[in-house]
Amino acid sequence: MNDTRKKNPTVGVGVMIVVVVLIVIGTVLFNALRSKREYDATVGAQGSSAAASAPQASGAAQ
Repeated sequence: MNDTRKKNPTVGVGVMIVVVVLIVIGTVLFNALRSKREYDATVGAQGSSAAASAPQASGAAQ
């Protein structure tokens, strides 16, 4: 009646793989969002400076 069951190591490995995959996906998303914010800040700054330095077109020059 001594019921000593061995633990199944496959379950632990499966859980570890799922956790690692989730961490990798989270890291990729984090880096993508951070790069997008940096890009938007750079393009927004360039766009506003280009718009400010562009000459205004008059309606008489048609």
